[in-house]
Amino acid sequence: MYSDLVMDHFSNPRNVGEVDEPDGTGQIGNPVCGDVMRMTLRVEGDRIADIRFKTFGCGAAVATSSMVTELVKGKTLEEAARISNAVVAEALGGLPPQKMHCSNLAADALHLAIADYLTRQGRESEVEALLGTVPAPH
Repeated sequence: MYSDLVMDHFSNPRNVGEVDEPDGTGQIGNPVCGDVMRMTLRVEGDRIADIRFKTFGCGAAVATSSMVTELVKGKTLEEAARISNAVVAEALGGLPPQKMHCSNLAADALHLAIADYLTRQGRESEVEALLGTVPAPH
């Protein structure tokens, strides 16, 4: 059902916790399945210097959160903004169709954290250009 990589990221999640005094925070939840994800990040020179997550949810939710942090650490905001649910699922070796929504949540939490950072920096005009439509936080 799950790839070995999904199981590894679930059993040994990377970057769990919260960044101290984060530059951006994104939190999103899915009331249907009960998954809630919170990502915090620190940005230095428009690069993600650190990113951490806290996730309440199923194994796929934990694994996708962990993978997102691995995919974007050290990347520019522009590179990180291109992370989509499909990219996350592919990086994990695939997800069962009924768990694809988890990869959406992880990518959405990341995008919300980037949008929060840009807004805090007075760069609201860059949010739509960089991210397109940002999901509503839950």
